[in-house]
Amino acid sequence: MVTAVSLFSGCGGSDTGVHQLGVDVLMANDIIPYARDVYLTNLPETDYILKDIRKVESFPVADLLLGCYPCQGFSQGGLRKADNNLNFLYKEFARALGIVKPKAFIVENVNGMLRSNYEHLVRDQIETFSALGYKVFHKVLNAADFGVPQLRKRIFIVGINNDLGVEYSFPEPTHGIDGIPYITIREALKGLPDWPSESEYYNLPFHWYYMSRNRRQDWDEPAKTVVSNARHMPLHPVSPTMEKVGKDEWRFIENKPARRFTYREAAILQGFRKDLTFPETETASLMNKYKVIGNAVPPALFQSVAAKLMSFLD
Repeated sequence: MVTAVSLFSGCGGSDTGVHQLGVDVLMANDIIPYARDVYLTNLPETDYILKDIRKVESFPVADLLLGCYPCQGFSQGGLRKADNNLNFLYKEFARALGIVKPKAFIVENVNGMLRSNYEHLVRDQIETFSALGYKVFHKVLNAADFGVPQLRKRIFIVGINNDLGVEYSFPEPTHGIDGIPYITIREALKGLPDWPSESEYYNLPFHWYYMSRNRRQDWDEPAKTVVSNARHMPLHPVSPTMEKVGKDEWRFIENKPARRFTYREAAILQGFRKDLTFPETETASLMNKYKVIGNAVPPALFQSVAAKLMSFLD
């Protein structure tokens, strides 16, 4: 059986993806307690280490190393500062890479990493991983192209140990213009109520920043990108259509009720199964439920990337 070590694991999006390929995730790690709670409720067999990665000194030997280090410094929803300390957590991933010495690794992050002011950080990552003995490949993929009902572009960095002497090619889209139609919000949320309990969605007013852009997709489109900040969660299509009325200014065209997606709907739009369990632990809160889902990797997207490695790892 192929084995893996997972870092910056969150609530288990990446690990759910490889688990569906039959990979045994030996260890997972993160610092967010509720992410750990959701992970272990749904993937209970993994040894989950709740600790700052900089304080984790040992890792099990594994075939595959997975990592989705924090993206706030690169993301549209973050501060976009090139000197953000979080931008350098790839060095901790590299430290683990040197210890585990897997046959391959997969890294996921926001495509904002490719902006011109971060290019040096991307180069540093590729050079660091290459120096550790890996042939490195990277590409931006859209989750919607792989059966996820959401427009979500992310960069993937894949490395294969030079000793294997093989090349990696990223998966080709399975959905979209040249394939099966995109999965829509209507298909994804079929059977769910248009107006669920208010305890399941963030229901405070739409502030000026929220109304600075279009937050709504129609029923027969994929959703806009699911985010970790509940205030900025996209609109459910039961909400009125939005129209642009000025620079960075949008409004609803009808005076009707509007709402954001619930955290459960957001999980489904990320590609998690509908029966994903959100435990009511001490750290459970509406904001934390949104946060761990918005930070997750769509399992189907990660699975598609990992599947192209399996023949090298068996």
